[in-house]
This record gives sequence, C-alpha cells and structure tokens, in this order.
Amino acid sequence: MYITCLDMEGVLVPEIWIAFSEAAGIPELRRTTRDEPDYNKLMNFRLDVLREHGLGLKEIQQTIAGIDPLPGAKEFLDELRSFSQVIILSDTFEQFAQPLMKKLGWPTLMCNTLEVASDGTITGFKMRCPQSKLTTVKALQSIGYDTIAAGDSFNDLGMIQASRAGFLFKSTDQIKADHPELPAYEEFPDLLSAIRRAMD
Repeated sequence: MYITCLDMEGVLVPEIWIAFSEAAGIPELRRTTRDEPDYNKLMNFRLDVLREHGLGLKEIQQTIAGIDPLPGAKEFLDELRSFSQVIILSDTFEQFAQPLMKKLGWPTLMCNTLEVASDGTITGFKMRCPQSKLTTVKALQSIGYDTIAAGDSFNDLGMIQASRAGFLFKSTDQIKADHPELPAYEEFPDLLSAIRRAMD
C-alpha cells in the first residue's frame, strides 16, 4: 500500500514568505528553507523581522488571499489522488495554509501552528513534532505504508531519502547538484509519471 507525501510551498503553491516579502517590500523575508536548512533559526529570524516592522498575522493573510496554486497543481493533485493516497507535509502553519487548501480541493495537510497574540502579533510557533516530515514518513511506514515523497528544499530531503521512491521537484540547482542520486523533475506530468512508475 502506497501513500504519497508532498511538500506544499514551492511544489504546489508559491512560497508564501517570498510573496509577502514582495508585498511588504522587505527583502530579508525572501529567505526560505531553500536557503536555510535550520527551520527554527529561519522562523525566529522571520519573527524578528516582523516585530521590527510592526507586522503580524493579518498582513500576511492579506497576501495569502491573493496567492493561487502553481499552474497545473490542482489538476496534478486530482489525478494523483485518483490512484494514490496523498498527504501534504509542510512546515507552514494552519493560519497560512487554509485558504490555499481550499483552492487545491481540500487535500489532507499536516503542518504546524503559530502562536498569535490578541492584537495579531505572531509571538511564536509550535512545531507538530521534531523533523516533522521525516518523522511522519517513518510513522506511516510503521503502520504498513510504502511512502513516495517529493519536495524542493533542504527540509524535504529526509522524507525523500527515507521513502521507497523519492523525487526532487522544482528544486534548486545546488540541491540537485548535491544529490545527483535523486531524480529531479520540473513539470507536473513528469512527476505524475514517475510516481506511477514507482507504484508499478
């Protein structure tokens, strides 16, 4: 029995923090898990920048409301879900992801949560579990699933490498160069075909 685990940002939807960086005019917020492998370090940096500029959840959610899935992402997910169970494993937060899940047809998502003060200031974040993507893949394997995984960033490598089949998708040149053993794809039809072959 197979279950496919997908990253969200950069794979199915644009990077939320890059979109917000552009909307707010704050270049420092362009940093993502493609640039910084240590997610806690990255998030604490982001929260410091938000505090410095007096920005909170409301402003970020206004940007997210205008974000659409990547072209072809919903059709890819619909087709994939016709022959495989699918879980999106993301280090994003419930407060960010919900409108994007609606646009993708409500796929199953496992992510984290923000700690938000009454005035909308983001005071912290709570991770679902350590190394959440790898931990989840291992948990799925422990209950009898073979996993297939795809993602684009440093924080996806654990689940990709631990799975029966794993793929880089729309990744960086550096990550692809560092991991030539991982098949890398740029287009949804190619990734869909690779997943089908892995399940044969």
